[in-house]
Amino acid sequence: MIASLLARLPIAMIGISALLFVQHETGSFAAAGLVSAGALVGVAAGSVIQGRIIDRFGPTRPLLVVTAMFVVAMTALAVAIEAHAPTPLLVTLAVGIGVTEPMTGSASRALWARLVPAGPAREAAFAYEAISMETFFILGPGLAGVLIAAPWPGTGMVLGAACMVTGAVLFALSPAVREWGPSQERGGRLLGALASPGMRTLALAALGFGMVIGFVEVAVPAAADAAGHVALGGVLLSVWSVSSVGFGVAYSLRPWPRRLPVRLPVLLALFGVLVAVLALPETLWVLAIAMLGAGALITPQSTAHSTTIEIVAPKGTAAEAFGWVLTAITLGLAFGQSVSGYLVEHSGPPAAFLAAAGCALVLATVVWFLRHTIRPPVPAWAAAVPA
Repeated sequence: MIASLLARLPIAMIGISALLFVQHETGSFAAAGLVSAGALVGVAAGSVIQGRIIDRFGPTRPLLVVTAMFVVAMTALAVAIEAHAPTPLLVTLAVGIGVTEPMTGSASRALWARLVPAGPAREAAFAYEAISMETFFILGPGLAGVLIAAPWPGTGMVLGAACMVTGAVLFALSPAVREWGPSQERGGRLLGALASPGMRTLALAALGFGMVIGFVEVAVPAAADAAGHVALGGVLLSVWSVSSVGFGVAYSLRPWPRRLPVRLPVLLALFGVLVAVLALPETLWVLAIAMLGAGALITPQSTAHSTTIEIVAPKGTAAEAFGWVLTAITLGLAFGQSVSGYLVEHSGPPAAFLAAAGCALVLATVVWFLRHTIRPPVPAWAAAVPA
């Protein structure tokens, strides 16, 4: 647990630090958004590949290998940003960072099913995972915003990478993880866990969740920069995680709506409505208050995603299934950040907040019509038996 916490602490810090570092060197939020989106696209690909390998061989060797690759990729990106390399090269290197980022979160999430029995104990573990991630989203952007003012603006990115590498290595070498052997189960030949219709519906909900956050992660620093307080951008992003953690603890005791298939689209739609409110404030203080309201629905959605995986993922694909959720979220983040960077430069931050709300409502509607797929998958042998 301690090693996993250390590995995931900088999960938000690295991305925001890279975004602020590129913006500091290039003066362009559009270029910074593309670099950050590139890293997220890499994570989207790497999380599924790593998850499938972890399910098959266990986490220790895969995590150690990708961690070594991550060190090389991070060093290359830091040098390229400092050298004012062309944006296409920065984006390419950022994709490499995302692909090699150690997926300790997927392994940690899947490990709970091996350590505790199904029922309230496991549900509490999933709630802990979601709440702890939100704690990282509180600390990460705030640290990134503070460290961008350090003598070298890449300090936050490098410190975050060092923390992630140390935690991933300790996690991979811990006794409970080393006892995790290969699985004999297979979810599907090509799509793997995503072969389940319920997993595809969950991925759409996660995609909308990531889109909204991606829009906000660029629009909020842009609003702080327009107000003349660029260092407050990361701090403001931490604000909505405060309410997310506080409300997430209470929500885990009595989740609403009670039915999980209905919970996914309803939470996503409400999230979009609350983010639309962010377009109204004219001062950073009022924006911070509005973000407290929007942030209340972050942890409930993360917890709902983890709980849904338990229902819809084929047996033996826990790490890969969580990887697909991460893929959907990071693709949404990449789309939101890249489009938001364009919108804030041409129309201002309010346009980005409204676009985020529109994406959330559209995907929430799609998930609502597909809610009947949130059920245990039919085994391949059963599907082959004639009625």
